[in-house]
Amino acid sequence: MSDEPVVADVVVVGSGAAGLTCAIALAERLKVLVLSKADISAGSTAWAQGGIAAVLDEGDTFEAHIEDTMIAGCGLNDRRVVEFVVEQAPAAIERLAALGVPFTPGETVSERFHLTREGGHRARRIVHVDDATGWAVQKALERAALANPNIRVLTDHVAIDIATERHAEEGVGFVERRAHGLYALDRQRGVVRRLLGRAVVLATGGASRVYRFSTNPDGATGDGIAMAWRAGCRVSNMEFNQFHPTCLYDFRVKNFLITEALRGEGGILRLPDGRAFMADHDPRAELAPRDIVARAIDAEMKRLGLDHVFLDLRHLGRTFLESHFPTIVARLKSLGIDPAEQPVPVVPAAHYTCGGVLVDRHGRTDLPGLYAIGEVSQSGLHGANRIASNSLLECLVFGASAADDILARFADTPPPPAIRPWDESRVTDSDEEVVVSHNWAELRRFMWDYVGIVRTDRRLERAARRVALLRDEVDHYYGRFRVTPNLLELRNVVEVADLIVRSAQARKESRGLHFSTDYPGLSDPPRDTILYPSRP
Repeated sequence: MSDEPVVADVVVVGSGAAGLTCAIALAERLKVLVLSKADISAGSTAWAQGGIAAVLDEGDTFEAHIEDTMIAGCGLNDRRVVEFVVEQAPAAIERLAALGVPFTPGETVSERFHLTREGGHRARRIVHVDDATGWAVQKALERAALANPNIRVLTDHVAIDIATERHAEEGVGFVERRAHGLYALDRQRGVVRRLLGRAVVLATGGASRVYRFSTNPDGATGDGIAMAWRAGCRVSNMEFNQFHPTCLYDFRVKNFLITEALRGEGGILRLPDGRAFMADHDPRAELAPRDIVARAIDAEMKRLGLDHVFLDLRHLGRTFLESHFPTIVARLKSLGIDPAEQPVPVVPAAHYTCGGVLVDRHGRTDLPGLYAIGEVSQSGLHGANRIASNSLLECLVFGASAADDILARFADTPPPPAIRPWDESRVTDSDEEVVVSHNWAELRRFMWDYVGIVRTDRRLERAARRVALLRDEVDHYYGRFRVTPNLLELRNVVEVADLIVRSAQARKESRGLHFSTDYPGLSDPPRDTILYPSRP
């Protein structure tokens, strides 16, 4: 069963910072449909604690921010893209301030915003809202979007696949190869809907839930990456999976991130005997980029057989901690951990997907009419490792840039053709949903064990064999039963796991977030890993 199609000028898939920024800009002239897989606030943006990197201090420079980004990215960044994003950052902050984001004010009359420092940055350039920046940004963008009559938000809709010329009704004549919309499962009503527009914007976030331990919400299953790949778009640098060094180690909660800003303010990583160890691994110690810190923690845990290490904040003082990091302090205290009195147990966890759908400076993919912005994309900004607090910045800058490009091209873009309804004539309801949950658990375990912080050829071969077996099972299951949210996410996460493993096998060096004991050195010159799909 399928509803009548819903037609808008543009369909935006994702309701986080990238998607809503783009939708708000588009809505000045166009009708926009925004799709959210769950609640409008359920994406990764609301979880971001640290802040947004921007050159706002008189003593800082664009060139310094550019160079810090390039260094963290291990030379794999596209310098032109880095320059573009860094130079657009102050304007992006101003747009958020105009929407009412209550950035933490400076401590002197001359400082408009309080700026903190994080790993990899040589200067204080992180504008923030205490330690809950993402939540404040998300709420401000939501208010603006929901108040706009040109924006319609559909929650609880799971995107399935991009609708292209292959999905046009028979007899409509020639149809241009481009994105004409998408199919999506309405979770509440159990029907697949056709959502059509002259352009489709993927702002679906990353794929860190492919791993057993992750700081991301449950919905970070790489949906947009998998959809774009199936639609014929290239995918790049999927081997670069960022593991945040400091996720709270406590089985009573999941996914609670301990922001990098705490290390920027002087937090010290220690072993159970109290010894600080980061200086043994890098002269920048706690301020080294995330990939180095995560590998250092992983190495110490394996060397000593530890479940976790500790982040010591006691020397920062109760007043400082409670005034600058109230959300984190309150959450830790609710779990019986007083960071002013005791060190915090932490462990690395999958955090950010630096690769993704290959795009240009406007978020354009290989498929005309299809855009990808934010974590779903590989824009050239992050290279082999994302520096702290450039993630929200990328969402804001590329959300606006994609909107500008869509608006400029809109008059010359054909309206979508008639698209076929979703065909469920040869499927039934599943009586084996347990298969989906078991396959989910198996995939996440072997990705963590074999394709994690440190990799080897043998581990990657094992992972590739297991991905192939799971793909066969999922394809068989998908062809026989009606789609469910869990099945759709499993289908996508298996696709993404395959892309990650293939990309990791193709890189014969250790660079940034990809570290292989079989290839510990660097290759010259640095090259992107680009995977080419079969044209559908």
